[in-house]
Amino acid sequence: MKLGVISLGCDKATVDSERLVGELVGHGAVVTPDLQAADVILVNTCGFIDAAKQESIDAMLEAAKLKTTAAVKAVVAVGCLVQRYKHELQTEIPEVDLFLGFSELHHLVPELAQRGLIADPVAAHPGVRQFLGDQPHVRYLKISEGCDHTCAFCAIPLMRGKHRSEPLARLVREAQQLEAQGAKEINLVAQDLGHWGRDLGLGGPKLPDLLETLLRETSVPWFRLLYVYSAGINERLVELIARESRIVPYIDMPIQHATDRMLERMRRPERLRTLREKLAWLRGAIPDLAIRTTCLVGFPGETEDDFRALLAFLEEAQFDRMGAFAYSPQEGTRAMLYPDDVPDEVKRDRLEEIVEVQRAISGERLARFVGRVVDVLVDRLEAEAGIKVGRVQWQADDVDGVTYLEQGGWAQPGGFVRARITASEDYDFQAAALT
Repeated sequence: MKLGVISLGCDKATVDSERLVGELVGHGAVVTPDLQAADVILVNTCGFIDAAKQESIDAMLEAAKLKTTAAVKAVVAVGCLVQRYKHELQTEIPEVDLFLGFSELHHLVPELAQRGLIADPVAAHPGVRQFLGDQPHVRYLKISEGCDHTCAFCAIPLMRGKHRSEPLARLVREAQQLEAQGAKEINLVAQDLGHWGRDLGLGGPKLPDLLETLLRETSVPWFRLLYVYSAGINERLVELIARESRIVPYIDMPIQHATDRMLERMRRPERLRTLREKLAWLRGAIPDLAIRTTCLVGFPGETEDDFRALLAFLEEAQFDRMGAFAYSPQEGTRAMLYPDDVPDEVKRDRLEEIVEVQRAISGERLARFVGRVVDVLVDRLEAEAGIKVGRVQWQADDVDGVTYLEQGGWAQPGGFVRARITASEDYDFQAAALT
């Protein structure tokens, strides 16, 4: 069976796709990048915001068209959108042959076998997670599923359910597989990394234990923490990051807003005082720490004063990076009940302004590294321009800027080059390889 894959949404969904494809490969499937040549197309959908929902619907419809114009025999849809709207999708898009929610994925192989698309429903060999991206040296390790937070704007718990930690031994095996496939950077992802282990029993392992085990059982040069609530950042974790050079000095800590009124209305656990205290502690404890955050503008009830207070806090806090979003109502969330939504044009204006404010802050923050000698992880070559494009430890894959490295050094993509940062602009660095 030739398998085509369309994986949409976040990095956590990419991990889901790679694990699921690994299972199918274990049953004899062969992955093809040519969707028209596929026997089966697997679409992993996203249901986070309206634009993502529409992208998922369009992808399913385009895949279904290939049943009449190409060799495709079946289209299977999984993921967040299916989990929430399976029955509606079955009615609206009957061209898709199979919709499976998260609790139904074990039916995938039997369903494909029943259709004659998998010859033997017994796995030929254990499924090994398959790489679906462009850079095999940059991989993601999802350490838990679901979320116990009750943020008023977020539908993820409605799609993914309550928090469940992946067992430590399974995560270590998967990290070792990723290393064997060429991983030089493993990004730990979850809805909240700090919750890992809380459901593994009294006295069981916690996030620092997982990190220590990964360091001991692999030789991966870089581990990065993406998306951890401030409440989950404790003294033991901070001491570990400060001590271990293979855990890059980088934390992705979403705040969403910066007034107590809005934080309470969003049902966020932090308050302005605790955010200030945590930021001061982190920067004092971890040398050269880069902190990325996420902000949500235009949430119901957000006044002009609230928004100005958020901008003022960004200037005060000096985050190295920020992702910003305009609020969009999500069915089933508490915020859908709020009657005081912000007009769309105001949301757009605020989004543009906050992005511009943070662009200037990030540019100032990056300038402090000019002149520093660093390791650059090469991501790709731009032969025509005569440069290599990579990242330093303060730049996460895909969401942050890049480092442009003048041609030099032996490293190919996935290798490290020792270089001196020569300039910075907005989110990017210029660097020269050391000879």
